[in-house]
Amino acid sequence: MPATPSRTKAEAVPSAERPAKQTEQRLPFIDALKAIGSQLIVLHHLAFYGPMSDYAHELAPTLIDWLYDYARIAVQMFLVVGGFLAARSLAPEGRLRTSTPLTLISRRYLKLVIPYLAAIGIAIVCAAIARTLMDHDSIPDAPRPLQFAAHALLLHGILDIDSLSAGVWYVAIDFQLFALLLGLLWLAQHLAGGRQQAQENSRSMLIGALLVVALASASLYFFNRDAGWDDWGLYFFGAYGLGVLTYWASGRPRALRWLAALAVLVVLALAVDFRSRIAVALAVALALGLARHTGGLENWPLRGLGGALAAYFGKISYSVFLLNFPVALLVNSLFSHMGVEDPALNACGMFLAWIACNIAGAVFFHLVENRTREWQDRLAQPFTAAARLLGR
Repeated sequence: MPATPSRTKAEAVPSAERPAKQTEQRLPFIDALKAIGSQLIVLHHLAFYGPMSDYAHELAPTLIDWLYDYARIAVQMFLVVGGFLAARSLAPEGRLRTSTPLTLISRRYLKLVIPYLAAIGIAIVCAAIARTLMDHDSIPDAPRPLQFAAHALLLHGILDIDSLSAGVWYVAIDFQLFALLLGLLWLAQHLAGGRQQAQENSRSMLIGALLVVALASASLYFFNRDAGWDDWGLYFFGAYGLGVLTYWASGRPRALRWLAALAVLVVLALAVDFRSRIAVALAVALALGLARHTGGLENWPLRGLGGALAAYFGKISYSVFLLNFPVALLVNSLFSHMGVEDPALNACGMFLAWIACNIAGAVFFHLVENRTREWQDRLAQPFTAAARLLGR
């Protein structure tokens, strides 16, 4: 077990990717992916951070070992989905459709950080309670002012500062990836300038696609093979860029050929250095591409209660992620304080913690995340005004 939850880079956070009005329409297939992925992350955390899982391991060693080692690969699902939805909102035809990228950057930051900082506050309180009930290396230390400031600025990973909650490194990575994509699209737009509108649009799309392919390839063939880069978006841009390219490819004529070309690019990277996480990313990208090409993206066949549950759990997935570690920590500390060592009772405790994580996430979604847009609009006004001045 690690001393703090900060360095488990294979964990995941469901991406909160809806920066533009177009993406307000729910996509049932993506909701289903988010619902499955978020639950795998919760179960991974329950298996990874004890002590309940240590005792329950005796009852189901194979299952707990699988959750401990492999459920974390669900991060790839969210990376690919994040890139796919970012392309859908920023450049659905391949060309950046905004003239004020700084405004989008500020809105993205606020969209991620407002619920994230609220959850960090809850995590600090839960950790303080847990420290009074048990002594375990999964409990974060009491926060320092610099540590909290680094979290607020999304610099805790880059500065090698211990995290205040599990998996929050991904919030910073998500922001970096969004900024990288926006920067590439902005660069493509400016490199294509000085021509007639139709030529400029076509040239911008081509340059943007080539830039994304180049950076995704650099990630797949170099950055993602060196764990020393895992505090930077470059390490993850292979999967994220794959999602971006999948969105564009699946909307083009001869979409299946373009998707096959993307598959070849990734398969060659796997031949150079096989990584199961990249294989999973490819599988998710192909599923998304085929779903969009066939219409399954909007017309996911799951109906009735199953469809409603998938949609709801997909919608609250970011909140469930943000709250699952502190809630699970509290349940673990209560069982430890009561001296519960029976494997069956600890397995029940893990099940109760899983239910509690989802309930807490649902409450947090309705009280905090769902109101983010209201706060975001107010806080983003200074950034919007500055962007307009710079754009003149």
